[in-house]
Amino acid sequence: MSEGETAESWTAGAGAHVVPFPRAAPPQVSFHRDELRLILNLYGRMVAEGEWRDYTMDFTREKAVFSIHRRTSERPLYRIEKDPRLARRQGAYAVIAETGRILKRGHDLAQVLRVLEKPLRVV
Repeated sequence: MSEGETAESWTAGAGAHVVPFPRAAPPQVSFHRDELRLILNLYGRMVAEGEWRDYTMDFTREKAVFSIHRRTSERPLYRIEKDPRLARRQGAYAVIAETGRILKRGHDLAQVLRVLEKPLRVV
C-alpha cells in the first residue's frame, strides 16, 4: 500500500476483490467483580432485613444497571447505574429512585451506595 491509499482502495492485483476491514462492535459495559461484591453485600443485608426481595441486571453498550425490587412484579425501587461516559464529570456511578430522582452520584461506588444504608438507631 502506498502513502495516501486506504485499505478499502488497495487491491492486490488485477481483478482482486476489495474486502473492508470488519469493525468490532463497541464493548458492553458491565460491573467488575469488586463492584458486584459491594452491591451484592448491600443487597444481601437488605434481603436479610426483609426490605428487598429480587434484583435484575442489565448490560448495554452505554451503561450497566443493577435494579432492586421489593417484589418481582413491581418496578424497581432503586437502580444502581454505571455510565462510563460520565466518569470524568459527575462520576460513573449513580443511585436512582423509583421516581427517577438521582439520590447520589459519584466516582466511588462504596460512597454512592451509602445512601441506601439504613442509619443505626440507638435503642
